[in-house]
Amino acid sequence: MDRLLLLLLLILVAPLLTAAGGLNAKEQLIHLRFYWHDILSGPNPTAATIARSPVTNASATLFGLVNVIDDPLTLGPDLSSRQIGRAQGIYASADQNVVGLLMAMNFVFVDGEYNGSTLAVMGHNQVFSKVREMPIVGGTMQFRLARGYVQAMTYSFQPETGDAVVEYNCYVLRGSDY
Repeated sequence: MDRLLLLLLLILVAPLLTAAGGLNAKEQLIHLRFYWHDILSGPNPTAATIARSPVTNASATLFGLVNVIDDPLTLGPDLSSRQIGRAQGIYASADQNVVGLLMAMNFVFVDGEYNGSTLAVMGHNQVFSKVREMPIVGGTMQFRLARGYVQAMTYSFQPETGDAVVEYNCYVLRGSDY
């Protein structure tokens, strides 16, 4: 009787353990690494301020500042390296205690294996932390129904201009049908 009960319990619990395991047989984990170039200065900026709160100038965290971006994504840290996409969206200084941005952007791939596909990222970016993590909340084409996360690490920052190069490591779960 005890063995029968144990066998029945195992049969009932096994599907739950498989489902809780994360990856199913039709998903694959993809790792992408590229560099995000946020250029606020010079003759061809890729980021522009579109809103500034009355309290922004008095805020140590630039609270209330909103920028729109169309930033190049390259394979290497130099702007002249191969461009594989653009980061298009907005970021807003949304933290009154530390420099923390609300990031809402799409990585639009324009070259390479994922040309025509996008990844959507939305989350909190505490920019002076060594590694920041934000969720991937979706995608299109080869990344349809994507989920995952990105880790951002500042490669270089120019305080005089605000220009930055950030290394992004993306960990994406997607269906294996692509």
